[in-house]
Amino acid sequence: MAVLPIVEVPDPRLRLVSTPVERVDDVVRQLVSDMTETMYDARGIGLAAIQVGVDKRVLVIDLQEQEDEEGKPIRDPHAYINPEILETSEELSTYNEGCLSIPEQYAGVDRPARCRVQWLDEQGTEHEGWLDGLLATCMQHEIDHLNGVLFIDHISRLKRDMLLKKLAKMRKAA
Repeated sequence: MAVLPIVEVPDPRLRLVSTPVERVDDVVRQLVSDMTETMYDARGIGLAAIQVGVDKRVLVIDLQEQEDEEGKPIRDPHAYINPEILETSEELSTYNEGCLSIPEQYAGVDRPARCRVQWLDEQGTEHEGWLDGLLATCMQHEIDHLNGVLFIDHISRLKRDMLLKKLAKMRKAA
């Protein structure tokens, strides 16, 4: 496993529409492994392949919601290959979203509270199911990445401009 560099705004690769994975093989499994390691290293809960410069429809998620007896998060990563949202609920939920490609910036984003998703796992087995709560939000956020969309595209222009100015100021100070 390797920690890969994370692509950050304003890199134009973040606006690419990722291409489907033709075959789930050892190359894809290695990408999933490296992406998972990168996500943990960056202290994230989700990562799309384009965020590490690979324009394939692959993402990893681990909400790390449970802890062991020492208070450390229990890791339970999942890979989603060629994920597709089939249906969403009319009910919305709002989460304060952040993104590893837009470091240390957060904004409230409204998204469907539930979504029905189809995907392949690391063995190439097809899955389909309804997701809700934080997992539904994270899935929608990461699938947006695969479609060249960032969470800041879901907020007002004023909030987006303020957030990007804050990021620029933070980078300048570093």
